[in-house]
Amino acid sequence: MKFVDEATIEVAAGKGGDGSASFRREKFIPKGGPDGGDGGRGGSVFAVADRNINTLIDYRYARRHQAEDGERGRGADCYGAAGGDIELRMPVGTVIVDADTGARIADLARHGQRALLARGGKGGLGNLHFKSSTNRAPREFTPGEAGEHRHLQLELRVLADVGLLGMPNAGKSTFIRAVSNARPKVADYPFTTLHPNLGVVRVGPEQSFVVADIPGLIEGAAEGAGLGLQFLRHLSRTGLLLHVVDCRPVDGSDPARDARAIAAELRKYDEQLHRKPRWLVLNKIDLIAPEDRAAAIAEFRRRMRTKAPVFAVSAATGEGCRELCAEIARFLEGKRSRRTAAEEGEAETDGGAR
Repeated sequence: MKFVDEATIEVAAGKGGDGSASFRREKFIPKGGPDGGDGGRGGSVFAVADRNINTLIDYRYARRHQAEDGERGRGADCYGAAGGDIELRMPVGTVIVDADTGARIADLARHGQRALLARGGKGGLGNLHFKSSTNRAPREFTPGEAGEHRHLQLELRVLADVGLLGMPNAGKSTFIRAVSNARPKVADYPFTTLHPNLGVVRVGPEQSFVVADIPGLIEGAAEGAGLGLQFLRHLSRTGLLLHVVDCRPVDGSDPARDARAIAAELRKYDEQLHRKPRWLVLNKIDLIAPEDRAAAIAEFRRRMRTKAPVFAVSAATGEGCRELCAEIARFLEGKRSRRTAAEEGEAETDGGAR
């Protein structure tokens, strides 16, 4: 199935039904008063997060979504029926933005979360609302209000704990295959991943985390080179970035220089994303002779001049992958514990203030 993470749609809520101007007409009641009912409200358009949907491909082909109009009022105090609402089911992680104003309407971060996209118009008032002691035969009624109409930009941001970052062919797809059940394409010739892949890494009976592999970055991505920044939004929700570096690039380039170039592109794209915790993973150490590995890793650390942790692994053979995953699990667990403690502290503070 084709992976689609962007779509533009048009939503239109239903118009409210018009009110009715009607008078009671029955035998033996020659002067029946006004009995026109109100119009029904127009249907609204809602978005609902569904974890069983993985892509926005449905909205590439179904671009316009229209809710039902409300029925107009009738005589004998009959109110018009309300128009039916419609629900648009979207993947968890979808961000919905008004394409005309740029305002964010919803961020569907949880399964079952529901957001109003376009509100239906109110029904008009029938003439029974206008009767008074001085106006006993009102012919006034009001038309129904128009429903909201919007052009929306849908953007899917996958939900993952850890994001893989690096040059094409650094071994990100091989790494995610080595540590999870995800099976992205890998081969013994250079190519790049074309769409994000998710894998669940299990480090214990009740301990796991989700890893996202996105297409590789190249130098100049911020200026539009390669697939590049098109998929970086998928890293915005992650708690940790793993910067995978090929220790023996096939083109003979310098691994440290490549790593610094990717970090620079990340900073150009989003300073907040650049400030996320980022660990360096020196991959393909199986291509270095065992007696030379310590020196190569030390030289890479020296040239990177960073305080970030550096791990040496071989995704092809699995060497060092289990230890890295255990460290990631401990980091994420500590982060969750700190978040929980902070939320509990805020709750106690709020309770004391009241």
